[in-house]
Amino acid sequence: MMKYVVALIIALALNAAANLMIKFGMRGIDLELSGNSSLSNGVGGLVRLLFRHWVLLAGLACFALNVVFYAFALQKLAISVAYPIMVASGFGIIVTVAGFMLGERLTAPQWAGVVAILLGVVLVAKDAGRQMGTPKPSVTTQQ
Repeated sequence: MMKYVVALIIALALNAAANLMIKFGMRGIDLELSGNSSLSNGVGGLVRLLFRHWVLLAGLACFALNVVFYAFALQKLAISVAYPIMVASGFGIIVTVAGFMLGERLTAPQWAGVVAILLGVVLVAKDAGRQMGTPKPSVTTQQ
């Protein structure tokens, strides 16, 4: 069971990293395009632009890897527990990193919302071990 939990943690880290890398990559592209650089060279110009801002491509690769690890984790973990953990934990990571590295600031009510979301996930995941150890009811049909 532990390998599925580890896969979920890796998926969550990859998901948060992907979102942040895409944000950083798009900031670079936005700055370059606002400096009167155009994409007049067609597809070739677009490809060169993307390779200059490789962090965006790395973010997309992280999303792809995230799907692989998350799918593996879902083989044994309840989605009703795994998904809230994945989304809310990623949300907490992104909000924190965005504050430190991107200068994004949240108001006190917004921070209260972040705490409420994280608390909600703790409540959802609290009995996860017990739930995952309980056999699923079988569905039988009567003829």
